Amino acid sequence: MRPWIYTLAATCLLACGGAQAKDTTPTPSVNERLQSAQKAIQVKDWRRAQTELNAALRDEPRNADIHNLLGYTARKSSPPQLPQAFAHYKTALEINPQHRGAHEYLGEAYLMDKQPAEAQKQLAALEKICGNQSCEEYADLAKAIADYKTSNP
Repeated sequence: MRPWIYTLAATCLLACGGAQAKDTTPTPSVNERLQSAQKAIQVKDWRRAQTELNAALRDEPRNADIHNLLGYTARKSSPPQLPQAFAHYKTALEINPQHRGAHEYLGEAYLMDKQPAEAQKQLAALEKICGNQSCEEYADLAKAIADYKTSNP
C-alpha cells in the first residue's frame, strides 16, 4: 500500500474515534426516565413528565406503566387531553388487563367525560382484580364516583 493511504486510514480512525468519544454520555434507562417523570408529576409539571414518558415509551412501547402514566399526565394537563388519556389507558389495559392503576384512572377519565356508567364498569373490574373492595385503587375510584354523583344528581 502507498504511504498516503496509511495516513488517510489513520486520520479516519482518529476522526471516527473522536466522534465516538463525544457521544459517550449514557442515555437514561427506562427506570430513570420513570423516576424523573414521577418527580415531575409530583410537582404537576405535566409537560416534563410527558417528555420523559415519551422517551421511555420509545425504549419500551409495550410497558403498561408508561402508558398508564401518559394517560394520567394527559388527563391532568390543562386543558385535559381526554382522547389521549383514553388511548393510553386502553393500551395499558391491552398490555396488562389486571393493571389496577389503569382501571382506576380510566374510571376517573370517564367521570371527567360525564360517563359514570363506564366508570362504574372500571370499579367492578377493580373489585374482581382486588378480590375485595379494600384495595387503594378501588377505594379511590369508589370515592370519585360518589363525589361525582353528589355533584351531578
